[in-house]
Amino acid sequence: MKRLLALGSLIFLVLTSWAQASGEFRLAQPGWDYVFPRDHAAHPEFKTEWWYYTGHLTSNQGEQFSYQLTFFRVGVRQPDPEARSAWALSTLYFGHLALTDIGGRTFTFHEKVGRGALGLSGAETQRYRVWIEDWQAELVGKAHHLRAGAGDLALDLHLRPEKPPVIHGTDGVSQKAAGEGFASHYYSLTRLATQGQVTFQGRTLPVQGLSWMDHEFSSSQLAPDQTGWDWFSLQLDDGHDLMLYVMRRQDGTLDPFSSGTLVDPQGQCRHLELADFTITPLNTWKSPQSGAVYPSGWKITLPGYDLEVQPTLQDQELITTRSTQVTYWEGSVRVEGRSHGNTVRGQGYVELTGYAGALGGKF
Repeated sequence: MKRLLALGSLIFLVLTSWAQASGEFRLAQPGWDYVFPRDHAAHPEFKTEWWYYTGHLTSNQGEQFSYQLTFFRVGVRQPDPEARSAWALSTLYFGHLALTDIGGRTFTFHEKVGRGALGLSGAETQRYRVWIEDWQAELVGKAHHLRAGAGDLALDLHLRPEKPPVIHGTDGVSQKAAGEGFASHYYSLTRLATQGQVTFQGRTLPVQGLSWMDHEFSSSQLAPDQTGWDWFSLQLDDGHDLMLYVMRRQDGTLDPFSSGTLVDPQGQCRHLELADFTITPLNTWKSPQSGAVYPSGWKITLPGYDLEVQPTLQDQELITTRSTQVTYWEGSVRVEGRSHGNTVRGQGYVELTGYAGALGGKF
């Protein structure tokens, strides 16, 4: 119990200063030269980093699920090669695992905390492998292998990219606000053919589907006047993929650095400025757990597209009191609308942060 309390106190101290870049860490600045598969691996010279997987799965019996598996790395300080103790702390790791049973109308969430000591948790720099005890994501050949489980939920999935990595932003950075360092190095694998198995409520089900992977690393993203963001990743059945985010300010306006990326079926991408798209909330949902009120359902327009996005399940809120200490909504959505005059459908994920209080934590 004393060790748990000590770790909890340490996590609190780290998270309360998360948004402040330490002089020990490198800022995300223009000119980053992405090289793959190198950049799938960890970047400990930056303070924060996350590897983020979401996807939609169908069992052999036609049951539909969606999942989220995320690994977070936060640098407390640069590693000391002369540290005498194997428990010397330089990095903390957090994991979030969630499953939406779309037909069963249930949402299941687990979280995990690890410290980068004694090999119990870590992220390699020479090849892509990140782990927290028995939760792991790694690159095996060209496929991403995901493995995680807790309680009555476990995932064992193999993901193979169908498109090349998509670099978001301009000149190697995804700028989130005006000023040096309020940015990240951010890319996505927007379509990954997925196969494997899901164990849930005592059953192990072979599944197949489509996933999305985000990887970001930075040392400071949010400006002092920003309260959070609304983020969208959409996979459309016309072969296009769409990432959008809007950064919300304390005065209710959107930061002009909000942006997005449209990816065509061949993997070619186009950067979108805030003026290129609109996101209009259609409704709200109030969480019975946190009391936060989130937008729920959106109309999205951009040249050639008129889309409506709706959650597959209203309650997909994560209250991460044991790890990142952030409450946010992260859930699967369905898409319907028009693409260049034709009917289009799709699926995706939406993340809503800052509606349940100050961010700190993950962001």
